[in-house]
Amino acid sequence: MIAPRRRLLVATGSAHKLIELQRLFGDLTIDLVTLRDLGITDEAPEDGTTFEENALQKARWYAEASSEWTLADDSGLEVVALNGAPGVYTRRYAGPNATDVQNYEKLLSETSGVTDRSARFVCTMALIDPVNGSERTFRGECPGALTAAPRGEFGFGYDPIFEVDGRTMAERAPAEKDALSHRGRAAALVAAALRSELEQTR
Repeated sequence: MIAPRRRLLVATGSAHKLIELQRLFGDLTIDLVTLRDLGITDEAPEDGTTFEENALQKARWYAEASSEWTLADDSGLEVVALNGAPGVYTRRYAGPNATDVQNYEKLLSETSGVTDRSARFVCTMALIDPVNGSERTFRGECPGALTAAPRGEFGFGYDPIFEVDGRTMAERAPAEKDALSHRGRAAALVAAALRSELEQTR
């Protein structure tokens, strides 16, 4: 008897993140569903002080709202010269409705002339099963440095100003970025956990 495919709610409103996860989880026998698919329009609170707190907060809220296996994430950029900023405020660094360009232009302005341009992308994913109440978090990091100006046509967010080994994330094709990125590394850990759980339920 073939076990039914499990559904996983990807609790994000970001089309970019969804596309990345569809690519990263492509070999798993699960069906990804979105908040829109389930008719969920309310937004979960997101007022934690760490990526882990925010990811768990969102995952718990959407798991309760949907009764589905739920994956939520919080991610951002930490700049050494800014004592870890923008951190959890990465997405709204230039304001609550700021565009990607406005966000990274503000960061470039604030780090103009800064010699130490070390930075890292961080992603924490929280996976919750509302049936058994299990909660797990998975963290991925990608060290690199800020550029002085944007480069590249791929990616989104701060990708055009974050470089690893001399090339920005926006100068890398999606598959290449997946192998390096914070989200790709966190998602690989999630995929391993999902694969193990799916095998146990066969």
